[in-house]
Amino acid sequence: MIVDLPTLVTIVAMAVVTYATRIGGLALGDRLQLGPRAKAAVDAIPPAVLVAVIAPSLLATGWRETAASAITIIAATRFPLIGTVAVGVGTIVLLRHVVPG
Repeated sequence: MIVDLPTLVTIVAMAVVTYATRIGGLALGDRLQLGPRAKAAVDAIPPAVLVAVIAPSLLATGWRETAASAITIIAATRFPLIGTVAVGVGTIVLLRHVVPG
């Protein structure tokens, strides 16, 4: 696998922005007074982001990605977010490397 400079810079920039938003959320999270409805809305953000990431793969890629997305959706009904992500990543890696396409 060859990674060119613009791709590497993009990946590093995305990692920095992601880390900054997480740190910002932790820094501000303790200072916010949220009502029950706002807390429920904030709790719904991670699954919504996961759906936004999975939906394009489910609808616009090959059968392996569609199968992995379907398995990930099923896993999301039983596991916490990190477990769901692990199932999705593991499934797509397995399907791409084991099943001939």
